[in-house]
Amino acid sequence: MDASQRRKSGINLPASMSETSLRLDNFSSSPRRGPSSFNLSSPLKSMSPRTISNLSSSPSPSKSVAVCSDRFIPCRSSSRLHTFGLIEKSSPVKEGGGGGSEAYTRLLKSELFGTDFGFSDFSADNVKGGSPMSPSRNMLRFKTEHSPGPNSPFSPSILGQDSGLAGEVSTPPKPPRKVPKTPHKVLDAPSLQDDFYLNLVDWSSQNVLAVGLGTCVYLWSASNSKVTRLCDLGPNDGVCSVQWTREGSYISIGTNLGQVQVWDGTQCKRVRTMGGHQTRTGVLAWSSRILSSGSRDRNILQHDLRVPSDFISKLVGHKSEVCGLKWSHDDRELASGGNDNQLLVWNQQSQQPILKLTEHTAAVKAIAWSPHQSGLLASGGGTADRCIRFWNTTSGNQINSVDTGSQVCNLAWSKNVNELVSTHGYSQNQIMVWKYPSMAKVATLTGHSLRVLYLAMSPDGQTIVTGAGDETLRFWNVFPSMKTPWTYSPSNGTGTFTDGSEDSHSSRRKYGESK
Repeated sequence: MDASQRRKSGINLPASMSETSLRLDNFSSSPRRGPSSFNLSSPLKSMSPRTISNLSSSPSPSKSVAVCSDRFIPCRSSSRLHTFGLIEKSSPVKEGGGGGSEAYTRLLKSELFGTDFGFSDFSADNVKGGSPMSPSRNMLRFKTEHSPGPNSPFSPSILGQDSGLAGEVSTPPKPPRKVPKTPHKVLDAPSLQDDFYLNLVDWSSQNVLAVGLGTCVYLWSASNSKVTRLCDLGPNDGVCSVQWTREGSYISIGTNLGQVQVWDGTQCKRVRTMGGHQTRTGVLAWSSRILSSGSRDRNILQHDLRVPSDFISKLVGHKSEVCGLKWSHDDRELASGGNDNQLLVWNQQSQQPILKLTEHTAAVKAIAWSPHQSGLLASGGGTADRCIRFWNTTSGNQINSVDTGSQVCNLAWSKNVNELVSTHGYSQNQIMVWKYPSMAKVATLTGHSLRVLYLAMSPDGQTIVTGAGDETLRFWNVFPSMKTPWTYSPSNGTGTFTDGSEDSHSSRRKYGESK
């Protein structure tokens, strides 16, 4: 091409350069921008008028550097730009980790080079509602821990909903339920004995707490904090165990002399006194019709108030004091634990245990039947064992065993959620809430200065009361209600009980008296 032909074409080229050897130079007049500020539709908008005028001016013959008056834009369909590799180090998703970098690269290639090169996964036809880059389309699903900010157009959380990459974005774990770390009420309980083998606290279905203190039994109404002294056994006897009936109107009392007394809790009147044990009666358990009592004499007696005799049967199987006793929820099986490290399971037809479980290496006082699964039994061992063990009483197999690190004094299963609470003695004196079956710790509560030997649960299943040799009763809100179990607040990242129990304040008062 001669000089006249070059003037007619409007392209100013040096004499030594042909039109076919023309190449593009990158202009650095504007600052470098990140991928989020690319303007692919109008590349000249960022240039100033002065720059444009300089481009259109003819170069001086004295200068050796050629300046083009216009840009040559090649046809993309005939190029091999799709073989170019994008620099992944500049990807904002790459810095955050995870599998979003590949998705980011594919999206950027599709936006830069179009769908002619096989990058059609993110085209408008494959995304519901149009382009995934549309700011008006709410397609957020999950936000990973190290993902870019919510305003980033290349956040993998935008792609996780409809592009088929949801598996690449990890689901955040559900935040743990928050349990108040302090008791909402503390009552003084003078003369509450520090004896592992006794059971001196029980909460009735009518919301009345019974506590054995020395030779007396006191009733504390949780609705109005009224205290009533039910009985006084006198100077020659003492209270070793208390247990309400399931209806909550009658209460049984085991004494140091081996008697079993039954009292009307509403009228504070003794209904029945039954003998049969040779020494103290440390544990009681009601079924719908039968009252079972365990004693230091190693025997379990079955009492029926409908017959005049003191007991209707005697269960012999333990070789040491019986300190744990619980009926299953369907009244078909009775579990007993003793100081002989044995856990025995009985039924109503046999006088011999149907199961002898001997895996514990210390006394078995803590026993709890699951209200959620038939035949599931939990038991806890003493200081030399420290384990909570789970049993299938149908097959007789041990399901699981968890070393708690401390003496297990009590177990109680929540009826609202599939969790259980355990209280402990040597050496932590703590209260622990567990999820089942994972046995993940929900909460660890401390406050008692001595072994937490006594445990009872409120009728609604939300509150527990614990007693210890430090002569205090402490009330803890540990379980959610059944109807509105728990709500999670994204604003502060905590969970709360909807009844406001988390906000209740701790108060200490003398047993039976409000300050």
